[in-house]
Amino acid sequence: MIQTLEDMAYKTSIHAITHQTPAILEKGWSPKLPQDSLRTYLVEIYPTSGSFKGILDKARKQAIRLMEDSFAYAKGKWDKSHATPDFKVGDLLLVSTTNFNKIKRCKKLKDSFVGPFVIKALHGENEIEVELSEELSNKHPTFLVSLVKPYKSSDSEKFPLGNKVLHNIPPI
Repeated sequence: MIQTLEDMAYKTSIHAITHQTPAILEKGWSPKLPQDSLRTYLVEIYPTSGSFKGILDKARKQAIRLMEDSFAYAKGKWDKSHATPDFKVGDLLLVSTTNFNKIKRCKKLKDSFVGPFVIKALHGENEIEVELSEELSNKHPTFLVSLVKPYKSSDSEKFPLGNKVLHNIPPI
């Protein structure tokens, strides 16, 4: 008797999401007495409960599909902007100075990259060991890939005035 009262209390309480009672969703009607929920000839699945389940299943499948599409789109965008670099031993590269605290210039006039340096070794996909100059000999020679960029030398045929001074500025 206690279980049937608990059962009836549950089946006749309104659910927060569906705004319906479980009895109405299952059978299409709400039992007035505990004996009504035990009657076998009244226990039938109401036609609208089957269609409601179908609607919920379709909504769930669509939500899963949309989440998978969203994950694939985000992964594609990330992969597009984070291509794995193709550095080789012996290539020239520039090193970022964001973590160099003791450079003699003030922070505002500090170069954002220094170099070029020769790659000595590759440590996995994310770390590069370089041969540093005398000025930076106190720094550790291994850098993350995110802190380096390839060095592109200016072509003397394309830029004939690359190293020449265009204007002589008189001293003040």
